[in-house]
Amino acid sequence: MPVLFIFIPLLAVVVLNLPVKNFGKKMAFGVGVITTLVQIALSLAAGGATWQQADSAIKVRLVANLSVDFFSAVVLFTIGLVALVSLIVHRCSSGDDGFNLINLMLLIMMGMDGVCMVTDLFSLYVFMEVTAVASFILIALYKRKEGLEGAFKYFMLSAVATVMMLAAIAFIFMMTGDTGFEAVRLYLAGLKGVYPFQVILAFILFTAGLSVKSGLVPFHGWVPDAYSSAPNSVSVLLAGVVTKVAGVYILMRLFRDVFKDISMIGNTLVVLGLISIVIGALAAIGQNDFKRMLAYSSISQVGYIILGLGTGSPLGFAGALLHFFNHAIFKSLLFVNSTAVEMQTGTRDMRRLGGLASKMPFTGGTSVIGFLSTAGIPPLSGFWSKLLIIIAVWRVSVVSAFIALLASVLTLAYFLLLQRKVFFGKTVPEVENVGESNGGIIGAELLLSAVTLVMGLLFPFVLLFMQAKGVI
Repeated sequence: MPVLFIFIPLLAVVVLNLPVKNFGKKMAFGVGVITTLVQIALSLAAGGATWQQADSAIKVRLVANLSVDFFSAVVLFTIGLVALVSLIVHRCSSGDDGFNLINLMLLIMMGMDGVCMVTDLFSLYVFMEVTAVASFILIALYKRKEGLEGAFKYFMLSAVATVMMLAAIAFIFMMTGDTGFEAVRLYLAGLKGVYPFQVILAFILFTAGLSVKSGLVPFHGWVPDAYSSAPNSVSVLLAGVVTKVAGVYILMRLFRDVFKDISMIGNTLVVLGLISIVIGALAAIGQNDFKRMLAYSSISQVGYIILGLGTGSPLGFAGALLHFFNHAIFKSLLFVNSTAVEMQTGTRDMRRLGGLASKMPFTGGTSVIGFLSTAGIPPLSGFWSKLLIIIAVWRVSVVSAFIALLASVLTLAYFLLLQRKVFFGKTVPEVENVGESNGGIIGAELLLSAVTLVMGLLFPFVLLFMQAKGVI
Protein backbone atom coordinates (compact mmCIF):
# COMPACT_ATOMS: atom_id res chain seq x y z
CA MET A 1 0.00 0.00 0.00
CA PRO A 2 1.29 3.50 -0.77
CA VAL A 3 0.59 4.62 2.78
CA LEU A 4 3.45 2.39 3.98
CA PHE A 5 5.97 4.80 2.44
CA ILE A 6 4.74 7.49 4.83
CA PHE A 7 3.83 5.30 7.79
CA ILE A 8 7.15 3.44 8.10
CA PRO A 9 9.49 6.51 8.39
CA LEU A 10 7.00 8.14 10.77
CA LEU A 11 6.83 4.96 12.87
CA ALA A 12 10.64 4.85 12.94
CA VAL A 13 10.73 8.40 14.37
CA VAL A 14 8.17 7.43 17.03
CA VAL A 15 10.15 4.31 17.98
CA LEU A 16 13.41 6.27 18.30
CA ASN A 17 11.76 8.79 20.59
CA LEU A 18 10.15 6.33 22.99
CA PRO A 19 10.83 7.36 26.62
CA VAL A 20 13.35 4.57 27.21
CA LYS A 21 16.77 5.60 28.50
CA ASN A 22 19.39 5.76 25.70
CA PHE A 23 17.28 3.49 23.48
CA GLY A 24 16.97 6.01 20.64
CA LYS A 25 20.63 6.93 20.64
CA LYS A 26 21.74 3.29 20.57
CA MET A 27 19.26 2.22 17.91
CA ALA A 28 19.17 5.31 15.67
CA PHE A 29 21.55 4.05 12.98
CA GLY A 30 20.04 0.56 12.88
CA VAL A 31 16.48 1.85 12.67
CA GLY A 32 17.49 4.30 9.95
CA VAL A 33 19.17 1.60 7.86
CA ILE A 34 16.23 -0.79 8.24
CA THR A 35 13.82 1.97 7.18
CA THR A 36 15.81 2.76 4.04
CA LEU A 37 16.14 -0.92 3.13
CA VAL A 38 12.40 -1.45 3.55
CA GLN A 39 11.75 1.54 1.31
CA ILE A 40 14.10 0.18 -1.35
CA ALA A 41 12.29 -3.18 -1.25
CA LEU A 42 8.83 -1.61 -1.37
CA SER A 43 9.75 0.66 -4.28
CA LEU A 44 11.16 -2.26 -6.27
CA ALA A 45 7.92 -4.13 -5.71
CA ALA A 46 5.88 -1.08 -6.70
CA GLY A 47 7.94 -0.56 -9.85
CA GLY A 48 6.39 -3.67 -11.36
CA ALA A 49 2.83 -2.56 -10.74
CA THR A 50 0.72 0.51 -10.12
CA TRP A 51 -0.67 0.89 -6.63
CA GLN A 52 -3.69 3.05 -5.96
CA GLN A 53 -4.81 4.09 -2.49
CA ALA A 54 -8.49 3.26 -2.17
CA ASP A 55 -10.90 5.69 -0.51
CA SER A 56 -10.73 5.07 3.22
CA ALA A 57 -10.41 6.68 6.61
CA ILE A 58 -6.63 6.56 6.10
CA LYS A 59 -6.94 8.83 3.07
CA VAL A 60 -8.93 11.36 5.09
CA ARG A 61 -6.38 11.43 7.88
CA LEU A 62 -3.55 11.99 5.42
CA VAL A 63 -5.52 14.68 3.59
CA ALA A 64 -4.30 13.05 0.41
CA ASN A 65 -5.15 10.44 -2.15
CA LEU A 66 -1.96 8.44 -2.65
CA SER A 67 -0.79 6.51 -5.68
CA VAL A 68 2.45 4.98 -6.90
CA ASP A 69 3.16 4.62 -10.60
CA PHE A 70 6.42 3.69 -12.33
CA PHE A 71 7.67 7.29 -12.26
CA SER A 72 7.14 7.72 -8.52
CA ALA A 73 8.47 4.21 -7.82
CA VAL A 74 11.79 5.15 -9.46
CA VAL A 75 12.02 8.27 -7.30
CA LEU A 76 11.05 6.37 -4.13
CA PHE A 77 13.81 3.86 -4.85
CA THR A 78 16.27 6.71 -5.37
CA ILE A 79 15.26 8.28 -2.06
CA GLY A 80 15.82 5.01 -0.21
CA LEU A 81 19.20 4.33 -1.80
CA VAL A 82 20.63 7.83 -1.33
CA ALA A 83 19.30 7.99 2.25
CA LEU A 84 21.04 4.68 2.99
CA VAL A 85 24.33 6.00 1.64
CA SER A 86 23.88 9.23 3.60
CA LEU A 87 23.43 7.25 6.83
CA ILE A 88 26.58 5.23 6.12
CA VAL A 89 28.54 8.41 5.45
CA HIS A 90 27.37 9.93 8.71
CA ARG A 91 28.25 6.80 10.66
CA CYS A 92 31.75 6.68 9.18
CA SER A 93 32.59 10.39 9.17
CA SER A 94 31.03 11.81 12.32
CA GLY A 95 31.86 11.31 15.96
CA ASP A 96 28.31 11.74 17.33
CA ASP A 97 25.55 9.16 17.72
CA GLY A 98 23.49 10.79 14.95
CA PHE A 99 20.24 10.70 16.94
CA ASN A 100 19.01 14.16 15.91
CA LEU A 101 20.35 13.90 12.38
CA ILE A 102 18.74 10.50 11.75
CA ASN A 103 15.39 11.65 13.13
CA LEU A 104 15.45 14.58 10.72
CA MET A 105 16.51 12.34 7.84
CA LEU A 106 13.55 10.07 8.51
CA LEU A 107 11.20 13.06 8.54
CA ILE A 108 12.70 14.22 5.23
CA MET A 109 12.14 10.74 3.80
CA MET A 110 8.51 10.89 4.90
CA GLY A 111 8.09 14.32 3.32
CA MET A 112 9.72 13.30 0.04
CA ASP A 113 7.71 10.07 -0.09
CA GLY A 114 4.52 12.12 0.31
CA VAL A 115 5.59 14.46 -2.48
CA CYS A 116 6.06 11.45 -4.77
CA MET A 117 2.63 9.94 -4.10
CA VAL A 118 0.03 12.70 -3.60
CA THR A 119 -2.37 13.55 -6.39
CA ASP A 120 -3.54 17.03 -5.41
CA LEU A 121 -1.75 20.36 -5.32
CA PHE A 122 -2.34 21.33 -1.70
CA SER A 123 -1.14 18.01 -0.26
CA LEU A 124 1.85 18.31 -2.55
CA TYR A 125 2.63 21.68 -0.97
CA VAL A 126 2.25 20.28 2.58
CA PHE A 127 4.72 17.44 2.05
CA MET A 128 7.10 19.73 0.18
CA GLU A 129 7.22 22.04 3.21
CA VAL A 130 7.80 19.13 5.61
CA THR A 131 10.84 18.27 3.50
CA ALA A 132 12.06 21.88 3.34
CA VAL A 133 11.76 22.63 7.08
CA ALA A 134 13.64 19.48 8.06
CA SER A 135 16.30 20.38 5.48
CA PHE A 136 16.86 23.85 6.97
CA ILE A 137 17.46 22.31 10.38
CA LEU A 138 19.81 19.64 9.02
CA ILE A 139 22.01 22.18 7.26
CA ALA A 140 22.39 24.21 10.46
CA LEU A 141 22.39 21.18 12.79
CA TYR A 142 25.88 21.68 14.23
CA LYS A 143 25.42 25.47 14.62
CA ARG A 144 28.53 26.35 12.65
CA LYS A 145 28.69 29.81 11.11
CA GLU A 146 28.76 28.59 7.51
CA GLY A 147 25.96 26.10 8.19
CA LEU A 148 23.73 28.77 9.73
CA GLU A 149 24.44 31.07 6.77
CA GLY A 150 23.65 28.37 4.22
CA ALA A 151 20.46 27.39 6.02
CA PHE A 152 19.37 31.04 6.29
CA LYS A 153 19.81 31.64 2.54
CA TYR A 154 17.93 28.43 1.74
CA PHE A 155 15.17 29.40 4.19
CA MET A 156 14.71 32.91 2.82
CA LEU A 157 14.55 31.91 -0.83
CA SER A 158 12.41 28.88 -0.01
CA ALA A 159 9.98 31.15 1.85
CA VAL A 160 9.59 33.25 -1.30
CA ALA A 161 8.99 30.07 -3.31
CA THR A 162 6.41 28.94 -0.75
CA VAL A 163 4.44 32.17 -1.12
CA MET A 164 4.52 31.76 -4.90
CA MET A 165 3.31 28.17 -4.68
CA LEU A 166 0.46 28.99 -2.27
CA ALA A 167 -0.65 31.91 -4.40
CA ALA A 168 -0.63 29.71 -7.53
CA ILE A 169 -2.67 27.02 -5.78
CA ALA A 170 -5.13 29.68 -4.58
CA PHE A 171 -5.61 31.05 -8.11
CA ILE A 172 -6.18 27.56 -9.51
CA PHE A 173 -8.64 26.71 -6.74
CA MET A 174 -10.53 29.96 -7.41
CA MET A 175 -10.94 28.97 -11.06
CA THR A 176 -11.58 25.23 -10.72
CA GLY A 177 -12.96 24.70 -7.21
CA ASP A 178 -10.58 21.76 -6.85
CA THR A 179 -6.86 21.05 -6.40
CA GLY A 180 -6.77 17.46 -7.64
CA PHE A 181 -4.39 16.82 -10.54
CA GLU A 182 -7.08 15.26 -12.73
CA ALA A 183 -9.67 17.95 -12.05
CA VAL A 184 -7.21 20.73 -12.83
CA ARG A 185 -6.02 18.96 -15.98
CA LEU A 186 -9.58 18.55 -17.26
CA TYR A 187 -10.36 22.20 -16.53
CA LEU A 188 -7.29 23.38 -18.43
CA ALA A 189 -8.04 21.06 -21.35
CA GLY A 190 -11.52 22.55 -21.54
CA LEU A 191 -10.10 26.04 -22.01
CA LYS A 192 -8.58 24.91 -25.34
CA GLY A 193 -5.58 27.22 -25.14
CA VAL A 194 -7.44 30.37 -24.09
CA TYR A 195 -6.37 30.92 -20.49
CA PRO A 196 -7.74 33.55 -18.07
CA PHE A 197 -5.29 35.96 -16.45
CA GLN A 198 -5.47 34.11 -13.11
CA VAL A 199 -4.46 30.83 -14.74
CA ILE A 200 -1.51 32.42 -16.58
CA LEU A 201 -0.39 34.04 -13.33
CA ALA A 202 -0.63 30.66 -11.60
CA PHE A 203 1.59 29.14 -14.32
CA ILE A 204 4.19 31.87 -13.79
CA LEU A 205 4.13 31.52 -10.00
CA PHE A 206 4.37 27.74 -10.12
CA THR A 207 7.29 27.81 -12.54
CA ALA A 208 9.18 30.48 -10.58
CA GLY A 209 8.54 28.88 -7.19
CA LEU A 210 9.63 25.43 -8.31
CA SER A 211 12.64 26.91 -10.09
CA VAL A 212 13.77 28.28 -6.71
CA LYS A 213 13.21 24.90 -5.08
CA SER A 214 15.12 23.18 -7.91
CA GLY A 215 18.04 25.64 -7.80
CA LEU A 216 17.71 26.66 -11.45
CA VAL A 217 19.51 29.77 -12.71
CA PRO A 218 18.76 32.60 -11.91
CA PHE A 219 17.19 31.26 -8.68
CA HIS A 220 20.25 29.24 -7.69
CA GLY A 221 21.96 31.52 -5.16
CA TRP A 222 21.27 29.29 -2.16
CA VAL A 223 22.55 26.04 -3.69
CA PRO A 224 26.37 26.41 -3.38
CA ASP A 225 26.16 27.68 0.19
CA ALA A 226 23.66 25.07 1.33
CA TYR A 227 25.49 22.15 -0.26
CA SER A 228 28.98 23.19 0.83
CA SER A 229 28.13 24.28 4.39
CA ALA A 230 25.96 21.30 5.36
CA PRO A 231 27.46 18.31 7.22
CA ASN A 232 28.94 15.84 4.75
CA SER A 233 26.19 13.25 5.09
CA VAL A 234 23.56 15.97 4.67
CA SER A 235 25.30 17.23 1.52
CA VAL A 236 24.94 13.74 0.04
CA LEU A 237 21.22 13.72 0.84
CA LEU A 238 20.60 17.30 -0.34
CA ALA A 239 22.48 16.99 -3.61
CA GLY A 240 21.30 13.44 -4.26
CA VAL A 241 17.56 13.70 -3.74
CA VAL A 242 16.16 16.46 -1.52
CA THR A 243 16.31 19.44 -3.89
CA LYS A 244 15.41 17.23 -6.83
CA VAL A 245 12.32 15.76 -5.21
CA ALA A 246 11.17 19.05 -3.65
CA GLY A 247 11.65 20.92 -6.93
CA VAL A 248 12.53 18.95 -10.05
CA TYR A 249 10.22 16.00 -9.42
CA ILE A 250 7.26 18.32 -8.82
CA LEU A 251 7.97 20.16 -12.07
CA MET A 252 8.15 16.82 -13.88
CA ARG A 253 4.96 15.51 -12.31
CA LEU A 254 2.92 18.68 -12.90
CA PHE A 255 4.18 19.21 -16.44
CA ARG A 256 3.39 15.61 -17.35
CA ASP A 257 0.07 15.13 -15.56
CA VAL A 258 -1.46 18.60 -15.12
CA PHE A 259 0.04 21.24 -17.43
CA LYS A 260 1.15 18.94 -20.25
CA ASP A 261 -0.70 20.74 -23.07
CA ILE A 262 0.56 24.23 -22.19
CA SER A 263 3.37 25.12 -24.60
CA MET A 264 4.37 28.34 -22.82
CA ILE A 265 5.54 26.35 -19.79
CA GLY A 266 7.52 23.95 -21.99
CA ASN A 267 9.29 26.82 -23.76
CA THR A 268 10.09 28.46 -20.42
CA LEU A 269 11.56 25.22 -19.09
CA VAL A 270 13.77 24.82 -22.17
CA VAL A 271 15.18 28.33 -21.66
CA LEU A 272 15.70 27.83 -17.90
CA GLY A 273 17.33 24.46 -18.56
CA LEU A 274 19.79 25.83 -21.11
CA ILE A 275 20.74 28.80 -18.93
CA SER A 276 21.28 26.53 -15.91
CA ILE A 277 23.38 24.09 -17.93
CA VAL A 278 25.75 26.76 -19.21
CA ILE A 279 25.97 29.04 -16.15
CA GLY A 280 26.36 26.12 -13.76
CA ALA A 281 29.18 24.62 -15.83
CA LEU A 282 31.01 27.93 -16.24
CA ALA A 283 30.72 28.70 -12.52
CA ALA A 284 32.03 25.24 -11.61
CA ILE A 285 35.24 25.83 -13.56
CA GLY A 286 36.23 28.72 -11.29
CA GLN A 287 35.80 26.91 -7.97
CA ASN A 288 38.61 25.77 -5.67
CA ASP A 289 36.40 24.20 -3.00
CA PHE A 290 35.61 20.55 -3.83
CA LYS A 291 31.99 20.70 -2.61
CA ARG A 292 31.22 24.08 -4.19
CA MET A 293 32.39 22.77 -7.57
CA LEU A 294 30.03 19.82 -7.14
CA ALA A 295 27.23 22.19 -6.12
CA TYR A 296 27.57 24.24 -9.32
CA SER A 297 27.83 21.01 -11.27
CA SER A 298 24.47 19.99 -9.77
CA ILE A 299 22.89 23.20 -11.04
CA SER A 300 24.17 22.39 -14.53
CA GLN A 301 23.00 18.77 -14.45
CA VAL A 302 19.55 19.68 -13.16
CA GLY A 303 19.38 21.92 -16.23
CA TYR A 304 19.59 18.82 -18.45
CA ILE A 305 16.63 17.26 -16.63
CA ILE A 306 14.55 20.41 -17.08
CA LEU A 307 15.65 20.71 -20.72
CA GLY A 308 14.44 17.19 -21.50
CA LEU A 309 11.19 17.84 -19.68
CA GLY A 310 10.62 21.09 -21.55
CA THR A 311 10.51 19.32 -24.92
CA GLY A 312 7.15 17.88 -23.92
CA SER A 313 7.86 14.62 -25.74
CA PRO A 314 7.80 11.08 -24.28
CA LEU A 315 11.45 10.66 -25.31
CA GLY A 316 12.40 13.89 -23.53
CA PHE A 317 10.54 12.81 -20.40
CA ALA A 318 12.22 9.39 -20.46
CA GLY A 319 15.62 11.06 -20.73
CA ALA A 320 14.72 13.46 -17.91
CA LEU A 321 13.60 10.59 -15.65
CA LEU A 322 16.75 8.58 -16.38
CA HIS A 323 18.95 11.61 -15.78
CA PHE A 324 17.09 12.33 -12.54
CA PHE A 325 18.08 8.87 -11.31
CA ASN A 326 21.57 8.89 -12.81
CA HIS A 327 22.37 12.33 -11.44
CA ALA A 328 21.20 11.32 -7.96
CA ILE A 329 23.60 8.37 -8.06
CA PHE A 330 26.74 9.90 -9.58
CA LYS A 331 26.41 13.19 -7.70
CA SER A 332 25.94 11.33 -4.40
CA LEU A 333 29.05 9.34 -5.30
CA LEU A 334 31.08 12.49 -5.89
CA PHE A 335 29.93 14.00 -2.59
CA VAL A 336 30.98 10.77 -0.84
CA ASN A 337 34.37 11.16 -2.55
CA SER A 338 34.55 14.73 -1.25
CA THR A 339 33.79 13.46 2.24
CA ALA A 340 36.57 10.87 2.00
CA VAL A 341 39.08 13.50 0.86
CA GLU A 342 38.10 15.91 3.62
CA MET A 343 38.23 13.18 6.26
CA GLN A 344 41.72 12.09 5.28
CA THR A 345 43.30 15.46 4.49
CA GLY A 346 41.34 17.91 6.61
CA THR A 347 40.61 20.22 3.68
CA ARG A 348 38.40 20.64 0.62
CA ASP A 349 40.61 23.33 -0.92
CA MET A 350 41.84 21.80 -4.15
CA ARG A 351 44.83 24.14 -4.21
CA ARG A 352 46.21 22.30 -1.18
CA LEU A 353 45.70 18.83 -2.63
CA GLY A 354 47.36 16.69 -5.26
CA GLY A 355 48.46 13.16 -6.03
CA LEU A 356 45.78 11.51 -3.90
CA ALA A 357 45.05 8.78 -6.45
CA SER A 358 48.06 6.78 -5.28
CA LYS A 359 47.16 7.36 -1.62
CA MET A 360 43.42 6.81 -1.97
CA PRO A 361 42.95 4.41 -4.93
CA PHE A 362 39.29 3.55 -4.27
CA THR A 363 38.27 7.18 -3.85
CA GLY A 364 40.33 8.24 -6.88
CA GLY A 365 39.01 5.42 -9.07
CA THR A 366 35.35 5.89 -8.17
CA SER A 367 35.72 9.64 -8.65
CA VAL A 368 36.76 8.99 -12.25
CA ILE A 369 33.62 6.88 -12.75
CA GLY A 370 31.45 9.61 -11.24
CA PHE A 371 32.82 12.48 -13.27
CA LEU A 372 32.88 10.54 -16.56
CA SER A 373 29.23 9.66 -16.05
CA THR A 374 28.47 13.31 -15.25
CA ALA A 375 30.20 14.41 -18.44
CA GLY A 376 28.23 11.87 -20.47
CA ILE A 377 31.04 9.53 -21.52
CA PRO A 378 29.93 6.08 -22.77
CA PRO A 379 29.14 3.47 -21.66
CA LEU A 380 28.34 4.97 -18.26
CA SER A 381 24.77 5.78 -17.25
CA GLY A 382 25.03 9.55 -17.69
CA PHE A 383 25.83 9.12 -21.39
CA TRP A 384 22.55 7.37 -22.19
CA SER A 385 20.25 9.76 -20.34
CA LYS A 386 22.00 12.77 -21.89
CA LEU A 387 21.77 11.13 -25.32
CA LEU A 388 18.01 10.71 -25.01
CA ILE A 389 17.64 14.31 -23.86
CA ILE A 390 19.76 15.72 -26.70
CA ILE A 391 17.90 13.64 -29.32
CA ALA A 392 14.57 14.91 -27.94
CA VAL A 393 15.85 18.50 -27.94
CA TRP A 394 17.29 18.11 -31.46
CA ARG A 395 13.78 17.38 -32.74
CA VAL A 396 12.61 20.68 -31.27
CA SER A 397 15.63 22.97 -31.72
CA VAL A 398 18.98 22.17 -33.28
CA VAL A 399 20.57 25.21 -31.63
CA SER A 400 19.43 24.14 -28.16
CA ALA A 401 20.75 20.63 -28.73
CA PHE A 402 24.11 22.02 -29.83
CA ILE A 403 24.35 24.20 -26.69
CA ALA A 404 23.53 21.23 -24.47
CA LEU A 405 26.14 19.12 -26.24
CA LEU A 406 28.78 21.83 -25.96
CA ALA A 407 28.09 22.17 -22.24
CA SER A 408 29.06 18.52 -21.79
CA VAL A 409 32.52 19.52 -22.97
CA LEU A 410 32.57 22.17 -20.24
CA THR A 411 31.54 19.49 -17.74
CA LEU A 412 34.43 17.31 -18.85
CA ALA A 413 36.76 20.31 -18.56
CA TYR A 414 35.97 21.21 -14.95
CA PHE A 415 36.04 17.61 -13.78
CA LEU A 416 39.39 17.05 -15.49
CA LEU A 417 40.54 20.13 -13.62
CA LEU A 418 39.26 18.62 -10.36
CA GLN A 419 40.95 15.29 -11.04
CA ARG A 420 44.24 16.98 -11.87
CA LYS A 421 44.20 19.15 -8.78
CA VAL A 422 43.03 16.52 -6.30
CA PHE A 423 43.99 13.05 -7.49
CA PHE A 424 46.62 13.34 -10.20
CA GLY A 425 49.87 15.23 -10.51
CA LYS A 426 52.61 15.52 -7.94
CA THR A 427 51.84 14.56 -4.37
CA VAL A 428 51.98 17.65 -2.17
CA PRO A 429 53.86 17.39 1.16
CA GLU A 430 50.70 18.03 3.20
CA VAL A 431 49.15 14.74 2.04
CA GLU A 432 52.29 12.62 1.97
CA ASN A 433 51.10 10.42 4.83
CA VAL A 434 47.43 10.24 3.85
CA GLY A 435 45.79 6.82 3.49
CA GLU A 436 42.54 5.51 2.08
CA SER A 437 39.29 6.22 3.90
CA ASN A 438 37.53 3.68 6.12
CA GLY A 439 35.59 0.64 4.96
CA GLY A 440 32.14 2.20 5.24
CA ILE A 441 33.02 5.11 2.96
CA ILE A 442 34.71 2.77 0.48
CA GLY A 443 31.63 0.53 0.53
CA ALA A 444 29.37 3.50 -0.26
CA GLU A 445 31.69 4.56 -3.10
CA LEU A 446 31.73 1.07 -4.60
CA LEU A 447 27.94 0.66 -4.28
CA LEU A 448 27.19 3.89 -6.12
CA SER A 449 29.88 3.19 -8.73
CA ALA A 450 28.38 -0.24 -9.35
CA VAL A 451 24.92 1.26 -9.89
CA THR A 452 26.38 3.77 -12.35
CA LEU A 453 28.19 1.06 -14.28
CA VAL A 454 25.27 -1.40 -14.30
CA MET A 455 22.79 1.26 -15.43
CA GLY A 456 25.12 2.11 -18.30
CA LEU A 457 25.85 -1.45 -19.39
CA LEU A 458 22.24 -2.62 -19.11
CA PHE A 459 20.72 0.48 -20.68
CA PRO A 460 19.03 -1.36 -23.60
CA PHE A 461 17.12 -3.53 -21.11
CA VAL A 462 16.25 -0.47 -19.02
CA LEU A 463 14.89 1.24 -22.13
CA LEU A 464 12.80 -1.79 -23.07
CA PHE A 465 11.39 -1.95 -19.55
CA MET A 466 10.46 1.75 -19.68
CA GLN A 467 8.73 1.16 -23.02
CA ALA A 468 6.76 -1.69 -21.46
CA LYS A 469 5.71 0.67 -18.67
CA GLY A 470 4.53 3.28 -21.17
CA VAL A 471 7.13 5.90 -20.23
CA ILE A 472 8.28 6.19 -23.84
